[in-house]
Amino acid sequence: MKQFIVKEIPKSNLEISNFEMREVEVPKPDPDEILIKNILLSIDAANRTWMQGKTYRDQVFAGDVMPSYSIAEVVESRHPDFKKGQIVTSDSYWEEFSLVKAKDVNKCPQDIPLTYLLSIFGIAGLTAYHGLFDVGKLKANDTVVVSAAAGSVGIYAGQLAKALGCSVIGIAGNDEKCKEVVDSLGFDGCINYKNGNLLKDLKEMCPKGISLYFVNVGGHILEAVLVRMQNRGRIVCCGAISQYESSSPVGPRNVPGFIITKRLKMEGFIVMDYQEKHLEAINHMKSLLDEGKIKVVEDIAEGLERAPEALVNLLNGKNFGKSMVRVFPDP
Repeated sequence: MKQFIVKEIPKSNLEISNFEMREVEVPKPDPDEILIKNILLSIDAANRTWMQGKTYRDQVFAGDVMPSYSIAEVVESRHPDFKKGQIVTSDSYWEEFSLVKAKDVNKCPQDIPLTYLLSIFGIAGLTAYHGLFDVGKLKANDTVVVSAAAGSVGIYAGQLAKALGCSVIGIAGNDEKCKEVVDSLGFDGCINYKNGNLLKDLKEMCPKGISLYFVNVGGHILEAVLVRMQNRGRIVCCGAISQYESSSPVGPRNVPGFIITKRLKMEGFIVMDYQEKHLEAINHMKSLLDEGKIKVVEDIAEGLERAPEALVNLLNGKNFGKSMVRVFPDP
């Protein structure tokens, strides 16, 4: 079978050449293990952070098979709860087949498109939902700003806030993405931060200030948004992609100053923190999807060989929607 190892841990920007594909034998499961066939691999900015140190999972080193999260089919099971042919979610790797522990595997519902289990009903949608409702305590009259608005999580954070009746302004890295989130996804406005007028644009689009900021980027964008935050505003820290490729991250320089003077609440989270609420979140998002209030947006690369390219593209802001790699067709 084919798999990708991390050939070298980059000191600056990740490159496709930092990965190497190799051929190995398909492993055999021991008791309580399951052999799965990876159908879809999730591509996430967090993949890059795993190379920089221990986070909520072990650090990835040179020579390791690149870890991931997948939608997969059970090929062989040595555990009574799982049978050949079942569709499951699991921690896995950038490879065609993965050997996983039964405790790390969950069965998938049968009536949902498999890509949705990584996008709207998976890591991306659930992160947006829990960040807004459980961490940010979203309210119908909020003015919400979402950075990386066209990214895997941002597209759902913005749509969910709009569905609740909020005013939503996105921040993205080019005019095309800004136009798309406004015209196709219903954002009230979107700012191209690369135009160099971020503070001015935020003032124009959020004249009464910002009550909730959904952070996917960090850095100088967070610094600018802090200036426009309302007193007692809430800041939901989901990601800091501006720092993932930098050996010397920049900004924000106004922390903790504005947090103190504006009495802001800033809180970070990881989607697994709210695992017991996943079903509630999925049911709510399913009803919004059925009502046409939110859309599914996915960026799918075809073939395992495109996994390094997909991750590099995501880190450089070239994806639109939830990024994933299709390894095999749906069964």
